[in-house]
Amino acid sequence: MGRVTAPNQVPPVPPADLPGTLGELRASGHHYRTVKQELRDNLLARMRAGEERFPGIVGYQDTVLPEVERALLAGHDMVLLGERGQGKTRLIRSLGALLDEWTPVIPGSVLNEHPMHPLTPASRALVAERGDDLPIGWLHRSMRYGEKLATPDTSVGDLIGDVDPVRLAQGRTLGDPETIHFGLVPRTNRGVFAVNELPDLAERIQVALLNVLEERDIQVRGYQLRLPLDLLLVASANPEDYTNRGRIITPLKDRFGAEIRTHYPLDLELELELIRQEADLVATVPEHVLEVLARFARAVRESPSVDPRSGVSARFAIAAAETVAAAALRRAGLLATAAHEAPVARVGDAVSVTSTLRGKVEFESGEEGREIEVLAHLLRTATAETFRARLAGLDLSGFTALVAEGGEIETGELVASADLLRQVGTVPGLAKVLDRLGLGDAPTPEEAAAGIEFVLEGLHLTRRLGKDVTESGRTVYGGRG
Repeated sequence: MGRVTAPNQVPPVPPADLPGTLGELRASGHHYRTVKQELRDNLLARMRAGEERFPGIVGYQDTVLPEVERALLAGHDMVLLGERGQGKTRLIRSLGALLDEWTPVIPGSVLNEHPMHPLTPASRALVAERGDDLPIGWLHRSMRYGEKLATPDTSVGDLIGDVDPVRLAQGRTLGDPETIHFGLVPRTNRGVFAVNELPDLAERIQVALLNVLEERDIQVRGYQLRLPLDLLLVASANPEDYTNRGRIITPLKDRFGAEIRTHYPLDLELELELIRQEADLVATVPEHVLEVLARFARAVRESPSVDPRSGVSARFAIAAAETVAAAALRRAGLLATAAHEAPVARVGDAVSVTSTLRGKVEFESGEEGREIEVLAHLLRTATAETFRARLAGLDLSGFTALVAEGGEIETGELVASADLLRQVGTVPGLAKVLDRLGLGDAPTPEEAAAGIEFVLEGLHLTRRLGKDVTESGRTVYGGRG
């Protein structure tokens, strides 16, 4: 794809007080700067002002972002290496926010030429002819970002350019530079251009980028044409791509000034922060349920049953949170005729994640047919770890006493909160449990039910309660027999 803009997005309208001619631009004190100078100056300005440099990027503050900043300050093109779902593309797209909000251009120039630095013969002739009376346009930074997902069918013409047969048919000669249709890279001149999954480009296509990175110019077929491009080139790749789907050819790797390794969130709190930021939740998901899902994602990532070369995307935990929220909303919808049920997720809702998200995980070959079993085990482990972390040291004998003499507590996907609370009644220690789970002094019935179900499941996983699942899918907690 080309520039990253919303469908049918209308470009922002420049403020009326911006200069309208080349003469007014010069009189305003404007000086031409390259893209890399812009990025360097604006990054330093944000640093000195203590402003956030990369909004929305979680978990990289002390690792990846300092390396990115050093690369930008050095004026280096860069390649980001990391497994899937580590935020490489989001980080690359955030670089455009470091450009000037508005930059002057020669109207009609497909190369976004600066009026003080024209590139093409036609633009140079136009500036010489009109001089200070040359009208100028203004380009917003949101339109100065270009992106291409590398695919095996990508051609040199897509990236660099090719001869336009329509212009030849109009009577232009083959040697006329005006017959060239420029590709995505030159059309992002004076901006940031990204190539996602660079190793997927055929090696002969990668060769076409050599001049862009080293000599900063482009060559189109046999034309005697040299256009010194002004852009920052950034690429992303999976480290395993060097030996699997393809590789970055050595001369091209050598021309990137910085090679930066990305990673998954280093600790649980960063994983949780990422889920909170990215998940589009259609129902309330209590913090202890989010923690279970975050621990679950980390356990899947570290499991010997999962192919470590593939990685487990951060999108796995995000999708898990959204799935659990959807399960809560489904329960509220189905119970609407019997009781007023607000959509609040419970730990039991996470069971559906093991089947719906198994396609996001690449398992080792020996685990074929056991995928759901492996994920279910890891989910139980994550739940038990969260239970110990959240409720360690609390007296939970009031809950075990509920089933001490053959009593049972039934819960499940379609058991209303009021029904669960009615079975439990008044439990000693419940208030402390709900406080530990962050549900407050006055939780709603749905929140209280979520807390109670979590305690029951935790007691089962720590071998203090028995558990049976009925044919109808309901869960029955009782004594260990």
